[in-house]
Amino acid sequence: MTETPPPSLMPHEQPLPPRYDLWTAAVFFCVGVAIVWLAFLMPTYRDQQGPIYEAPGLVPTLHGIVVVVLSIWLGLRSVSRGALRTGGADEPRKSREGYSNTRLVLAGLLCLVFAVGLVGQLPFWLAAAIFVFAFTSLFEWRAEAPIKERARRLAIAAVLGIGTGVAVTLVFQRAFLVRLP
Repeated sequence: MTETPPPSLMPHEQPLPPRYDLWTAAVFFCVGVAIVWLAFLMPTYRDQQGPIYEAPGLVPTLHGIVVVVLSIWLGLRSVSRGALRTGGADEPRKSREGYSNTRLVLAGLLCLVFAVGLVGQLPFWLAAAIFVFAFTSLFEWRAEAPIKERARRLAIAAVLGIGTGVAVTLVFQRAFLVRLP
């Protein structure tokens, strides 16, 4: 028996059928293994004559391991939700048709506006704050919600935007010593 999500969920909040997650897990497992393998082929700290934490393949190896572990977790979860059962596991929900493509295009356009229109034209913290505010507002907007709820969501998006803009700028400039545009 397949669980049906509550009707109050927006289409992007409804879970995909379990078989989709199983395929996603398989792809990410392969990507994670490839990352670990390629990192293994990188020079070691002995080759570099330096400490182990400066080895070029250390961080990619850790990232690859995390991807592999999380893909296994996703695969096991999808199997427990019925991904291997025969029957309607592959049927997408009708309310999702075309919706994810629209959201993908909107996300791409927002990223393009950020990269081409905002970065370099405004201080980086402000460009990042505007981008995060716009992204959060757009994807969390619910026209049917009461005005107070919409105002609360916009206020949260503003706090997230300003906080992200300031935090990213401080981390990159102070911790990583990277000059931002």
